[in-house]
Amino acid sequence: MMNNPPRRGRRAGSPDTRAQILDVARRRFLAEGYQAVTMRSIAAEADVDLALISYFFGSKKGLFGAVLALATNPAERLALVLEGEVETLPDRILAEVLDVWGSPVAADPLRAMLGSAAQDPAVGTLVSEVLQREMVDRIAARIGGADARRRACDFAAHLAGLIMARYILRLEPLASLPPDEIARTHLPLLRLVLRPRPASPRPGR
Repeated sequence: MMNNPPRRGRRAGSPDTRAQILDVARRRFLAEGYQAVTMRSIAAEADVDLALISYFFGSKKGLFGAVLALATNPAERLALVLEGEVETLPDRILAEVLDVWGSPVAADPLRAMLGSAAQDPAVGTLVSEVLQREMVDRIAARIGGADARRRACDFAAHLAGLIMARYILRLEPLASLPPDEIARTHLPLLRLVLRPRPASPRPGR
């Protein structure tokens, strides 16, 4: 009876392989930050084909979402809503925020992520980096114009405050208002924040 020859090449996909990729990615993200870590380097350390990471997680954003056990990845959802008219971008983003945070399946892991970020400085730094690169920078690139990144950051800050008050602290009556009432109150400010600011008049004019 002949023995089977030893298997060559990278490991094929399996639940154990997926877990190994996540273990490597989690350690590398926390140690080096989101931007510095590449999908290729994770594949090499996990001893899997790069295509296998794409098969399991789709993208680097998807891998990060899986590392944090997010049922819904905000960066991936944002990428979809960016594809529309700039004028209605605040409407689409706010609707997306209310939809995601209104779903316990999606919101509970996000709450856990925020809790971990508050308790662990390494996680907090990593989450901040991802939010800036995958959300603030992408919104800034989409709206363009002067002070685009500052306007995008102000926009994100207003959304973060709304999320904190409505879904984390559950302040009433904000926590119980229907989404259309939230939109009626908050959309005018969100639209204003994203608008280009008029140039300041020069001294003496």
